[in-house]
Amino acid sequence: MKKYNPAEIEPRWQKHWEEHGAFEIQDNGNKKKYVLEMFPYPSGDIHMGHVRNYAIGDAIARYSKMNGYDVLHPMGWDAFGLPAENAAIKNNTHPSEWTYKNIDKQLASFKRMGFSYDWERKVVACDPEYYKWGQWIFKQFYKKGLVERKNSPVNWCPGCKTVLANEQVEQGKCWRCHSEVEKRDLTQWYYKITEYSDQLLKDLDKLEGWPDRVRQQQANWIGKSEGAEVDFKLEDTGETITVFTTRADTLFGCSFFVLAPEYEGLKEMVKDTEYETDVLKVIEDASKISALERAQGDKEKHGAFTGKYVINPVNNERVPVWVADYVVADYGTGAVMAVPCGDQRDFEFAKKYDLPIIPIILKDDDPLYEKLKDEQNRAITKVDWPEAMEAEGTLVQSGQFTGLIGGKRSEGEAAIIKFLNDNGTGRKKTEYRLRDWLISRQRYWGNPIPVIHCEECGEVLVPDEDLPVKLPEDIDLANGETLATHKSFAECTCPKCGAPAKRETDTMDTFTCSSWYYLRYTDPHNKDLPFDRDIANRWMPVDQYIGGIEHAILHLLYSRFFTKAFRDMKLLDFDEPFTRLLCQGMVKDEHGETMSKSKGNVVAPEDMIAEYGADAVRAYILFMAPPDKDLLWDESGLAGIYKFMNRFWRVVNDLVCKAGSDNVDDNQTLFKQENETKLKAARDNMIRMRHEVVGRATKDYERYNFNTAISAIMELTNATVEYLTYANPDTRDETTFEIAETLVKLIAPIAPHMAEELWTDVLEHEYSVHTQAWPSFDESKAKKSEVELAVQVNGKIKAKINVATDASKEDIEKIALEAVNLDSQPKKVIVVPNRLVNIVKG
Repeated sequence: MKKYNPAEIEPRWQKHWEEHGAFEIQDNGNKKKYVLEMFPYPSGDIHMGHVRNYAIGDAIARYSKMNGYDVLHPMGWDAFGLPAENAAIKNNTHPSEWTYKNIDKQLASFKRMGFSYDWERKVVACDPEYYKWGQWIFKQFYKKGLVERKNSPVNWCPGCKTVLANEQVEQGKCWRCHSEVEKRDLTQWYYKITEYSDQLLKDLDKLEGWPDRVRQQQANWIGKSEGAEVDFKLEDTGETITVFTTRADTLFGCSFFVLAPEYEGLKEMVKDTEYETDVLKVIEDASKISALERAQGDKEKHGAFTGKYVINPVNNERVPVWVADYVVADYGTGAVMAVPCGDQRDFEFAKKYDLPIIPIILKDDDPLYEKLKDEQNRAITKVDWPEAMEAEGTLVQSGQFTGLIGGKRSEGEAAIIKFLNDNGTGRKKTEYRLRDWLISRQRYWGNPIPVIHCEECGEVLVPDEDLPVKLPEDIDLANGETLATHKSFAECTCPKCGAPAKRETDTMDTFTCSSWYYLRYTDPHNKDLPFDRDIANRWMPVDQYIGGIEHAILHLLYSRFFTKAFRDMKLLDFDEPFTRLLCQGMVKDEHGETMSKSKGNVVAPEDMIAEYGADAVRAYILFMAPPDKDLLWDESGLAGIYKFMNRFWRVVNDLVCKAGSDNVDDNQTLFKQENETKLKAARDNMIRMRHEVVGRATKDYERYNFNTAISAIMELTNATVEYLTYANPDTRDETTFEIAETLVKLIAPIAPHMAEELWTDVLEHEYSVHTQAWPSFDESKAKKSEVELAVQVNGKIKAKINVATDASKEDIEKIALEAVNLDSQPKKVIVVPNRLVNIVKG
């Protein structure tokens, strides 16, 4: 028997697979399976976090192919972005050079791991042949009314020197560099994802194959609220300021009116008044705090009176207008009717600035209820409560609505909304937290926006024949040159009128590249369209998508938006991109920190591959934990998996009489004096285990529980070793050969190189094991004829017995009592099927 030598076997098979195009998709018209792992950013070589993600996907893809699917399993790189630009500046090189150098490094690692990617379908986001179609998509969105350029407050990262989408601000900090995010007023490009708010929310119900936590995060981010718009009028000008509220039933409790510091027209409202200085200070101070922190409301609140009043449409009362930093313009209208009796943030603000707190909803057991239950007018305008009360109960001090039940979707709310509607001062409204997607970025290394600004013609789209708008290669980033200052890029001619014009110098958010790449994989060489509709419909949606939970409200939400927009543009026939989603657990270091290049705590696989082989590394990372659970990386266990693989290698050889009598297991020969009785029992158990393990492993593979699948394979290996202990070469036959075949097939998706070598060299089959049918099993042959039961006497184990699996309770009791030989009649005998017999002595 030749020794298991992954250092020789693995490179040889990798070369064979590449030369024979083993992983190129063959569309044979069978049922399809599109398996996709999120493509990586090429910021260096891969680490164990990558290995886990891609090993999961590769096992699924290989298993699916063995089950008769036509499998699409591609890979590429999400190659635009700030890390490349910053690295290029730091190392005085070009982002393209840095990016492609890392791509080559990662490509070599992917191949060394034996991942079954169809490299003929490789997608690289910074390749002009790819980003050309991102520009084409921008144009189609523009024509469909899904693109808008507007001036508005944006999130500015001083570290990255660019704007961020709302989804890229985490706890008030940049998701990438963790700088404190500032608010700035800039003219920027937006994708109007809000046009699909309702569809994106409703269609979450279709995504039964997604983790509940991801669906919930998206639902929360979309943030549907049902309520009413209410029109307040400024007392002095008659100008209408509209608010959105989910609690129209509390209008009679509105004691002050609040504008967000970003509210349009606020500065003009107080210009040259005695209130201007205080209001401008609130605006200035609020700009230094993130919108998220302000909206959370747990910081001290600051505000100023504007000197203005609005008229409450339900009672015509004057309500003072304030500006406050706990109100943000990102949600609703940027104006809020403050009801401090029922809202804690309003309550705290009212307490600080000594504003009225008017009780308008009370429970029956409230001390004030008896006094106010029939009171329509204002009897009490301030209460000494420690906090805002739960705004549910009976309306009081609420005009003609007093006595109605108040609360969300209550009779009181419905009656007041009807009153507003009848009087033209309000209407029922559904509002969403989701805001349009800010795609402008003020950096070089991104996809140029295909727009030209002409003084005569305005915004002009770059003609299709001029796509792609290519990034200039001669830019001097190290000395601060930008697209805006790069004369040959920024200056151009209007394609409409021929006059001198300026090219748009913002680039697109890199998430625009990753929002449709999965479609390009289906038709990567199309010169006429980003993808052919029929080809996309054949392979899409992705059957199994694999990636991190951190993309729940970024990439995954944007991809859903793109897919729905493409559907409406008749580019495809489905409306969700990913049928099943697996969010793999994180790989953590010894301190419990997630491995990340930015943290400098990554573990690369090269040294482990050199010592143990790629198959062992793959098997170990899959064995350590279920795929959706975090795992603490511990390299020490890798030697144990490697030992098992050597044992597996020898067992397969021995099952087909190729191990040789000098082969050893733990320094003991496998061949011993044949014992007919033990041999038969071991053989019968091995055959039974073959069916049991195939059944269990199949279920585990279907559920992606590769850790327990590996455990099951180990059990069958051990059962085979027990058989081989009593067997000699004369006892090998078709059955043992078939078990060897089964073992190799079972491990093939996890350890593909070893399986390929065993299949072709040891079992002498034609290449390849990965095109073989997955082994079948017979449940009836997996059942045990006997089961071992522990026998307890007063809670202590006294014996173990073997009984037939279909033995009656009476027979089990009899055998158990004979085994322990009691000196008196038992008080009670309890039989727990398939587990134990508990005897209670009298």
